[in-house]
Amino acid sequence: MSDEVPSRPDITALLARGVSRVLANHGLASVLEAPLANGRRADLMGLTAQGEIWIVETKSCVEDFTVDQKWPDYREYCDRFFFGVTESFPQALIPPDVGLIVADGFGGAVVRESPLSPLAGARRKAVTLMFARLAAQRLSFLQT
Repeated sequence: MSDEVPSRPDITALLARGVSRVLANHGLASVLEAPLANGRRADLMGLTAQGEIWIVETKSCVEDFTVDQKWPDYREYCDRFFFGVTESFPQALIPPDVGLIVADGFGGAVVRESPLSPLAGARRKAVTLMFARLAAQRLSFLQT
């Protein structure tokens, strides 16, 4: 048995894996590291069967949360915005007007739903096309 403490990148990777599983359990297809038109990159983006777009910003620790204040820039590219955190993360830090997912490397749960803020039609089309192209490019890369 190892007493080694996981590194922050390891925790982040496990958290992303768990959040991806949560999204899949809610019927969403998801991609990691989705580039947005404003130059930002969403940690996870999910797409429901109805075309609703979710973005999840993962935070592996309090320091990660406090130094990264870019997250409001993601909200204009999704219908629902969530933070994904570990069980040890102090949930009181998460703003009350966003969703919250608590996860580990094996899965997790939506602890607080995100309010719905529907995208305009043109923005929805652009984000959905980006999502589809990104997913197809990554699949193509795996097949070659």
